[in-house]
Amino acid sequence: MATNKNKILNFFYIFSAIHLVIWTLIPTFTNNNLPLDTIEALAWGSNLDWGFNKHPPMSAFLVEIFYQIFGSQDWAYYLLSQICIIISFFVIFKLAEDFFKNKFFCLLSILLLEGIYFYNFTTPEFNVYVCELPFWALTVFYCWKSFKTNKYTDWLLFGIFAACGVLSHYLFVYLLFSLDVFFLYMIYKKKINFRCFISLIPFLLIITPHLIWLVENEYITITYGLHRTGTGNQNFLNHIIHPLIFLGKQIGILIPFFLMVIFLINKLKSKFSFKDNKLLFLLSINIIPIALIFLTSMIMGVKIRTMWMTPFYLFFGVLLIYIFQSQISLYKLKSFTAAFLILFIFSPFAYAYVSITQTDKRTDYEGRAIAQIMELEWKKYTDENIESVVGDEWAGGNLVYYLKPRPKWYDVSKNTLTLKGGFILVNHPKVDCKNSFEPIFKAVKITSETKNGYQCFVMYRND
Repeated sequence: MATNKNKILNFFYIFSAIHLVIWTLIPTFTNNNLPLDTIEALAWGSNLDWGFNKHPPMSAFLVEIFYQIFGSQDWAYYLLSQICIIISFFVIFKLAEDFFKNKFFCLLSILLLEGIYFYNFTTPEFNVYVCELPFWALTVFYCWKSFKTNKYTDWLLFGIFAACGVLSHYLFVYLLFSLDVFFLYMIYKKKINFRCFISLIPFLLIITPHLIWLVENEYITITYGLHRTGTGNQNFLNHIIHPLIFLGKQIGILIPFFLMVIFLINKLKSKFSFKDNKLLFLLSINIIPIALIFLTSMIMGVKIRTMWMTPFYLFFGVLLIYIFQSQISLYKLKSFTAAFLILFIFSPFAYAYVSITQTDKRTDYEGRAIAQIMELEWKKYTDENIESVVGDEWAGGNLVYYLKPRPKWYDVSKNTLTLKGGFILVNHPKVDCKNSFEPIFKAVKITSETKNGYQCFVMYRND
């Protein structure tokens, strides 16, 4: 029996290693430039704050750590994404060990996730959704562990990871609301005591600086999120159409996952009890967050962006295996294995094909070449370093990523006249570069000679 457990663990580690290597190498060799959200995070990371115009700070903090270690090496940021994925897989596996006596079921819970493209095809782009995956998994893990052990250390870790999750993306609160439902049930059943409130101490300590920043910046990240949903342009039909579109997209996303489940079980029936705390916990972390998102769309009449749902399905494998574990057939493993291998092999090939054949994507942007042109033009006017880059996160972020020594990025909404030293103001439709700054700075208009044809103004202070 111990030998079988070791074999399953070894297979899990081999699978995780292969997944990490494949999804790090494929984008490294097929993309010319880092994706949009990764460049944005790198721009924010150059000038760290407790929040930014679009998102809270955790994604910027993590990429900044990697930048300080690896610099402008694209593969490092693809690796960062996969580290987030593998940590999530490992935590899910550890949680599943407490739900299944058979470790093979723990492995199946992970392998099923290859049927959801959030955990393979979209992972090369490190963004706030990938960033929150390990914190989502760790929050669930330590929440369950705290219920079991009621130890102070577990409750404190639960609070820490929950706070980190909120600092990754605000939709993390949907998980916390769902866990609160289970909290209330456990309090009603007198299964937990006052120790659970210990988790609030690290949680509030960690998120308070961001809350202060949020107030000082007029809730800019919340405004951005609401804008992305289309708030303000709703009519009555939106309260029906948007939830149905959301539901249809989720069904479409989960079709490969459900096919793999069908290949694994004999019958779609199971015996379970709603008095089972394990089942209730799994339902709380899987179904309630999605139900709350659906209700948000229906009540507010807003759009739900597909990528927002990235962390919501992390524990779907555990839930389905737990419900149908009595129906899992060893005789159907060949069909399941075939389906798994097809998806496991097809996804990276599909990504590589799209990356190579489509030449008008963000990842085809010639960021390094444009940065070199800017640097050469800059040196025509001064030997001083470029201290700052002002402009949108994409064009400005690429300059910040590739220029040496690395300048700091600033949003165009900031008062750039207070900046010291020379800086590049990236051409931006909201900023009249020449008329706004020529009285104080001498401006030179540069047109890049790459196929992107991006224009920007080079500014040098006349002190």
